[in-house]
Amino acid sequence: MRRVAVGVQPRPYDVVIEPGSLKNAGTLVRETLGRAPKLFVVTVPPVRKHWAAPLADSLKAAGLPCHLLEMQDGERHKTLETVQSLSMKMVQRGADRGCAIVALGGGVVGDVSGLVASLYMRGVDVVQIPTTFLAQVDSAIGGKTGVNLPAGKNLLGTYHQPRIVIADPTVLTTLPEREYRAGLYEALKCGVIRNPKIFEFMEQRRERILQRDLESLEWLIAECVQVKADVVAADERESGLRRILNFGHTIGHALEAETSYKQFLHGEAVAWGMVAASMIAAGMQKTDNADAQRIIQLVLAYAPLPKVEARGKRLVKRLQSDKKTRDGVVHFVLPTEIGKVDIVPDVPERAVIQAVEELRYLSQIG
Repeated sequence: MRRVAVGVQPRPYDVVIEPGSLKNAGTLVRETLGRAPKLFVVTVPPVRKHWAAPLADSLKAAGLPCHLLEMQDGERHKTLETVQSLSMKMVQRGADRGCAIVALGGGVVGDVSGLVASLYMRGVDVVQIPTTFLAQVDSAIGGKTGVNLPAGKNLLGTYHQPRIVIADPTVLTTLPEREYRAGLYEALKCGVIRNPKIFEFMEQRRERILQRDLESLEWLIAECVQVKADVVAADERESGLRRILNFGHTIGHALEAETSYKQFLHGEAVAWGMVAASMIAAGMQKTDNADAQRIIQLVLAYAPLPKVEARGKRLVKRLQSDKKTRDGVVHFVLPTEIGKVDIVPDVPERAVIQAVEELRYLSQIG
């Protein structure tokens, strides 16, 4: 078992990373909460099929019976309507201010459940049990919650830290191949922005990672969680350092919104965003061509990515409504070397358009 402490104040919490930890979730939750609240497990049908029963059995064995609440699967259902629907189901089942929510699923489930927990009766506890690689290394940690608007991704949200995060690499064995590979890009991001050992590990152990070797995954998840924990503890509300976690997300979010969240998985859009950011960094001489090409090649080595059809000018318009835009200025996270990035506010519009057009070309020949 590996435990990574997330030192946010006033209530730090642990991320537990261990194969098989889902079956011990009841004990971990009971020890963490120190009480036996009425629990509401939020999940989606594909996850419920594989993992809801083992979790419910574990909770019951620890004296924590639960109510199971389903939401529809996919980014298109990350909306205020879903928040309202889940909240009404909780009211109908007698949820009070002492209840707690358990998010069993990927990033969408985690973000929506966290938002419900932050709002329901002005705030109840939430436990995150992420079931995708992306959620285990990124979205389940740090307390960001949110839903989308037609104008853009995560435009409505709160900060609401979980009480504990339980990351079981075993649950990744049931992920569809495309979703698994898409999540790996968040790990690659951690290597570029903060820890070059992660980047090198992903270069050297590509086959074992793609085969879902549990030992490799446990190491990779723990190292990525440590990166996220260090950044979040230093800057919980994204006033400075935490913004480096947005590497690849600026253009990635614009791609998702431009395609109505139907064409790209989140990790795939971020992958193209990292490629674009590397191109922009090289073009602006923020990094050398060798490092930029190394990032691009590793991104493209991990999965075939959907084609980019959007034009550069369309995405530039999308960027104006991105939540990372400050006073009308779009801020890009650009690599300077493997393991270091800068936040750059003065990226020329033509550089963004050119990068997107290069993505279009790359995606057509790939």
